[in-house]
Amino acid sequence: MRGMRFTRQLLLLQIGLVTLVVGIGFGLVAWLLDQSLEHQYEQRALNVARTVAAEQHLGDLVRDGDQPAVQEIAIAASRATGALFVVVTDARGIRLAHPTPDQIGKPVSTDPSGALSGKEVVNIERGTLGLSARGKVPVRDTAGAIVGEVSVGFDAADIRHALLDLIGATAPFAVGALALGVAGSTWLSRVLKRRTFGLEPADLADLVREREAVLHGVGEGVLAVDTDRRVTMCNDEAVRLLGRPVRAGMPLDDLDLPPRLRSVLDGDRADNILTVAGDRVLVANHRPVSRDGRDLGSVLTLRDRTDLEQLTSELDAVRSMTGALRAQRHEFANRMHTVLGLLQADAQADALEYLRAVTQFQEADAISESPAVRSATIRSFMAAKTARAAELGVTLKLSEASWVQQRLVAPVEVVTVLGNLVDNALDAAHVSTRRPGGVEVDLLSDGTRLVISVANTGDGVSPEQSEAIFVEGISTRGTDRGLGLAIARQTARGLGGDITLANPGCDGSETVFVAQLPDVLEEAGA
Repeated sequence: MRGMRFTRQLLLLQIGLVTLVVGIGFGLVAWLLDQSLEHQYEQRALNVARTVAAEQHLGDLVRDGDQPAVQEIAIAASRATGALFVVVTDARGIRLAHPTPDQIGKPVSTDPSGALSGKEVVNIERGTLGLSARGKVPVRDTAGAIVGEVSVGFDAADIRHALLDLIGATAPFAVGALALGVAGSTWLSRVLKRRTFGLEPADLADLVREREAVLHGVGEGVLAVDTDRRVTMCNDEAVRLLGRPVRAGMPLDDLDLPPRLRSVLDGDRADNILTVAGDRVLVANHRPVSRDGRDLGSVLTLRDRTDLEQLTSELDAVRSMTGALRAQRHEFANRMHTVLGLLQADAQADALEYLRAVTQFQEADAISESPAVRSATIRSFMAAKTARAAELGVTLKLSEASWVQQRLVAPVEVVTVLGNLVDNALDAAHVSTRRPGGVEVDLLSDGTRLVISVANTGDGVSPEQSEAIFVEGISTRGTDRGLGLAIARQTARGLGGDITLANPGCDGSETVFVAQLPDVLEEAGA
């Protein structure tokens, strides 16, 4: 069967197996019928022999050697029962009655010792009249002495004819069973072909090997779901990115996925959706899968953008700082020229007024040179954000209580958390109706722990949103936002800390967020 398709091979093997089973079963039934018929004919011969032996005066006739009378009784019994023969012998095994007269007076062709010893014998033996089922019983006279035997036989050909009749009656059932088995095998072969999409075992094995090599070799997480919303496959990268154990067969609802990922899986198709899972920022893509119009489920792919988001945040901070410093340098030169011109024009009063007007923009210089914060990264970042705050019409200042004398050992994480908190605070203060708008940042060190407090004069956070604002996709400022606080909190929790809303600010007070970042500062004195 080399070169034959697997489904056809399977069909032929199943038909062969069904044929073999039906054949063996039919043969077994025939053998059992044959054994049963042989037993029935043996018992029939024995019963006839008993009846003949019990004939009145037969024993006395055998004892006296009255051959004509014995022959008459035997012939009558043979005709009445349809037996092949009824043979009567004397005590020496000499025939006194036989269907063939010339056999009378001769010894029987089979052993008579069993019956002559007083036993009843049944068997199938071959004698002068051929193969027959025989029954032999002793003949007793009126005194009870054994004086001979009666042997009755039925032709074995009658057994074969009866067996053939029974086999002919059961043959249609065997043929029907064979036909049903062939039909079932054909149906099963078609179902298997449909379920395997016509692929051969070698093709399926290659697919499995290729799938394992691809799924566990790619840098993306892959999660497959069937039409019943159960996980059918999940590679190691997807387990790592989701941060939770995933096994094949588990319901999708048991995965406890982030809301945005869950909405992606509930939809038809999604491209490059930014989401947060655990302490990671992920890019998700969702594709439904079908073949020949049949829905097979869907596949979710995940890419890790955590490091990229952190580097992007740091780069944005550096760019903001660089732009602010460049603008400040030009602005400082312009201001110095203006002051010089006023002094040369002997307009001291105007020069003083001008200096008073520009002092409100010197907060950035004060922060960048503040001795309370030793980290150049934080000072430069705050100076850049101060310039952006000025553009928004919001005052950004560093609290006088701030005190951080250690350098940062996790600058990327700190800038990510501080940047998101400050950006949210500046936006809240900018859009608020409260004036003047302001943001105050308080930085304190506690050993290697950095505590960040950011207060703003925004409109506050409603009680029902106090925890929802930390969930991705939830924002108080519109749609397609809400990743900043989620990323900041996940970053803080990734360090073993957290971000909380210390004061919602709905009562007219300032809105305050507090971040706890452990192990982001070097040891004191290092």
